[in-house]
Amino acid sequence: METRHATCHCGAVEISADFPDGLTSASRCDCSFCLRRGAPAVTALTQSLKVLRGSEALSCYTWGSHTAKHYFCKICGIYVYHQRRSDPAQCGVNLGCIEGGNPRTHADSFGDIPWTDGVNHPADR
Repeated sequence: METRHATCHCGAVEISADFPDGLTSASRCDCSFCLRRGAPAVTALTQSLKVLRGSEALSCYTWGSHTAKHYFCKICGIYVYHQRRSDPAQCGVNLGCIEGGNPRTHADSFGDIPWTDGVNHPADR
């Protein structure tokens, strides 16, 4: 279990969370929202996620079942994290917001980032 910090681009928002698999759980989703957002996310435990700075700068976007909640910085617009619809006990944290989370410069750590089939979500059946 690793505890890591993440920040938005402008630094107004800072979070910390526990990552059961470190950064190796990075994945992408092809649901209608995540596909457009484009950022790979790393799995964190929802109960461990703490907003250390900037809660007033966070904006939440939700739709459909309103289970998934996507949080963005109101100032710079960066997606920081989301509570997952597939498992609300988990959050996805934007890999690019985590220190050391650049998949381009750490390709040996991340390799090919896998895709999750969000188009055919089990809750939609």
